Amino acid sequence: MNTNKENRTLQRDTKASQRLLALDVLRGITIAGMILVNNPGSWGKIYAPLSHAEWNGLTPTDLVFPFFMFIMGISTYISLKKYNFELNAQAVWKILKRTVVIFAIGLGIAYFSLLCRTHNPLPFDNIRILGVMQRLALSYGVTAIVALVMSHKRIPYLIFVLLAGYFGILFFGNGYEYNETNILSVVDRAILGTNHMYKDNGIDPEGLLSTLPAIAHVLIGFCCGKLLMEVKDIHEKIERLFIIGTVLTFAGFLLSYGCPINKKVWSPTFVLTTCGLASSFLALLVWFIDVKGYKKWSRFFESFGVNPLFIYVTAAVLSILLSNIKFPYAEDVISLHGYAYTVVLQPALGDYAGSLAFALLFVALNWVIGHVLYKKKIYIKI
Repeated sequence: MNTNKENRTLQRDTKASQRLLALDVLRGITIAGMILVNNPGSWGKIYAPLSHAEWNGLTPTDLVFPFFMFIMGISTYISLKKYNFELNAQAVWKILKRTVVIFAIGLGIAYFSLLCRTHNPLPFDNIRILGVMQRLALSYGVTAIVALVMSHKRIPYLIFVLLAGYFGILFFGNGYEYNETNILSVVDRAILGTNHMYKDNGIDPEGLLSTLPAIAHVLIGFCCGKLLMEVKDIHEKIERLFIIGTVLTFAGFLLSYGCPINKKVWSPTFVLTTCGLASSFLALLVWFIDVKGYKKWSRFFESFGVNPLFIYVTAAVLSILLSNIKFPYAEDVISLHGYAYTVVLQPALGDYAGSLAFALLFVALNWVIGHVLYKKKIYIKI
């Protein structure tokens, strides 16, 4: 017969076993990956796997952001479960506040970058309105509200409507043309204005219309979170993740013959394929870390995964500072970034290896910040 102390110990062990370390690790891998690919020594000297597909297609770099959004969907399910998915003032306030804060931070990063480059304290005529943080904010906000107002059994139908409807927009709106005739470009230029967009042949990869499939993306993560958390047996969790991953990945690749995989327009097949790969990768990590117990290698990524958005924002600010703090050098001026790459790393390692080394060192710098917070158990939620 168990004593009260034994019961409490059993409850703690059961609760600990239900928390999957693999979720934090995958979140950390995606943040480290985003920092790595966003900060080469030179944009002209990047190894092919570390650059985005020019248009249609998929590279390893194209996976990091959608993987994070998939995990955001799972985290949203876990977070809202505390409220029993009931629509109440406390839950809605939390969702709206977080949405506004994340969106405002994205605008703040864009403002800070312009300020450092132009030294204009009011650069609002040219500030980019949308971006990575803004996409996360909108996708999270809509997903969370949907989770509170809609039956979870009907969410897959909403995902289908969003992706099918968006495919129709692309099909009839010249959506696969890499120029300003693309419907995505037309809408963004009409509503946002050219000066407030990312400039890539008129296409903003985080534009207005492509937010629709991004919402579907996070909703898929939410549904996977539901399927993952409603069973206690860890082997059944892995099985479900592998089945979902296989089905979505094959569906994405098969449908790509008529609807190309394209990150810049966030095509429906890009959503299916990357969500499928993320689900399969998460299943592999759960088996490797939570079942087999191979955890030592993952400690590095945990430091990123417990404070993901804070570390991402910190990296963005540091990157801006390194590129804009300049000093005299060899009868010219050079930035800290430029000095580290062109004077130190490039001569020692070569163009491409030096560029990669800079990115790795920058990841390490941000890891130190994240690891200090991790060791002190400081969790900064954004």
